[in-house]
This record gives sequence, structure tokens and C-alpha cells, in this order.
Amino acid sequence: MPRRERKPATYRRDPMPPGATLRANTPRRATLRVNTPPKPHPSGARPPAIPAGKLPQHVAIVMDGNGRWAKARNLPRTDGHAAGEASLFDVIEGAIEVGVKYLSAYAFSTENWRRSPDEVRWLMGFNRDVIHRRRDELDAMGVRIRWAGRRPRLWRSVISELESAEAQSAGNDVLTLQFCVNYGGRAEIVDAARRIAQRAAAGELNPDKLTEATFRNYLDEPEIPDVDLFVRSSGEQRTSNFLLWQSAYAEMVFLDQLWPDFDRRDLWRAIELYVDRDRRYGGAIPNVVEDSGR
Repeated sequence: MPRRERKPATYRRDPMPPGATLRANTPRRATLRVNTPPKPHPSGARPPAIPAGKLPQHVAIVMDGNGRWAKARNLPRTDGHAAGEASLFDVIEGAIEVGVKYLSAYAFSTENWRRSPDEVRWLMGFNRDVIHRRRDELDAMGVRIRWAGRRPRLWRSVISELESAEAQSAGNDVLTLQFCVNYGGRAEIVDAARRIAQRAAAGELNPDKLTEATFRNYLDEPEIPDVDLFVRSSGEQRTSNFLLWQSAYAEMVFLDQLWPDFDRRDLWRAIELYVDRDRRYGGAIPNVVEDSGR
């Protein structure tokens, strides 16, 4: 069966004050909660006024440049990763302010295991501690946390923190934050194909009936929509195996800012670039050819 299938909770929608959500604390009772608004940016910057219909629904971010940021300051690479925590949280707040509904963050890739054992150990502990440290604050703002990635090799303590955060925030609907930990786009597609092949071999699925929509159901988080805007910091211009299936028609924006120097204003800049682009999804409008009178 598709991985981690879930049915969304449903509630009776009565009039509620702005910023409030119905929160399912127990299977039998829902409570009303007012979400904590994001803290303003220290500069006083405000998000651009973009109509909801033109906003990207799902923004994916490759948080790149931590090592180079640290090297430029004669610091260990891990200090760059630590500095990037504040950048991620500021971008989350900026996404809420501007109205983005889904944000995916590339926290640890399947290829990152190739780094030095010391750095891998540090990153595992750091990811675990960030989720634990920030979970209540994100939950208070109405952020729903989801995890995409493989279980094998991932520390059990990291999995435990991710699953606890998922459970705690399950009823939130202000922003869905997808943490991609031990994640690779090719790995996700291979894992989906393996599950489909197993079902086909068991006679539970007809390969001739397989469609893109069916295949999508076997991805890590099939209910999260395709990526509209793919953003990478640090000036590098590649996807690095991130959300390959979901980013088939994403608009790519590559910014020179190293990740620890990145904040919500950079996110808003990327969104403004996105809004100015013409998304045709393979279609085209016929050229208007003027009659020359011949």
C-alpha cells in the first residue's frame, strides 16, 4: 500500500475569529485556538502585496552555502549549519506572512552520508535538536510538520522527533512545512516503483492501469501539491536530487545569498520573480500574424 496514508480530520465549520483554527486534541473533542502571528522582521520589511491567485502554493528550498559561509569566517563547517537555523525560521515566518501554504526544506539528503563521519553525526544531532527545540513555536503559529525521507540509516532519535512533531501539529493548517531528512528525489521514485511492483506481483495492481496520478500516491507525501517555486541559495544552479517528481514544472530561482545570510526578504524576492513569469505547462498561445495585404 502507499506509504503512510492518512485521512485528514474533518470538522464542522462555524464562524471563527481571524487567525483561529479548530484543533483536534483528542479523537472526540476539538478546541478553538488562536495562532501566534509571526514576529516582524527586524528591518520592518513587509511582504509584497501579491494576490492569492498568483502566489506559489508550494515553495521548495535548497538551503545551500553553510560551509562556504563558515569558511569565509575561518569557522568550522558545523558553525555554518548552526547559523542556518535562524535563516530557516525567518523564512518560515516570511512564508506565513506572504500567504504561502506549503514549504519544503532540504535538511539532509541521501547523498549527505558521504560527508565526514563527524559532520554526519553533528548534522543528525542538530536536525533532531532543531525539531525538538522549535516544535512548540511552530505549532503555536499553526504550522503542520511533515517528514519526507527514508528510514534506513536515519537515527531513531531523529525519527522519533519528526514523528512527534507530525502528531503534535497534525491539526494545523496555516502552513505545511515538509522537512526532507534522509531524502533523495531518485530514492523516492525508486521506493515508489518498488512498492508498485510488489503490489503488481501480488495481483493487487494492474500495471496497464498505472497512471501518473496513481504513481503519485506512492510518493512520500502524495497530498502535498507539486512545487511551484524552487529556490536555491548560494548561487549554485542545480536541483541536487530534490523533489524531482514534484518539481517537473517548477519555476527555478537561484539566488547568490549564502544560506546563513538568507531571510524572508530573499524569499519574497524569489516570489516576485516567480509572479513575473509565464507558466504554460507545455502549452502555447498561437502567434498573431498580421495580414500583409498580399
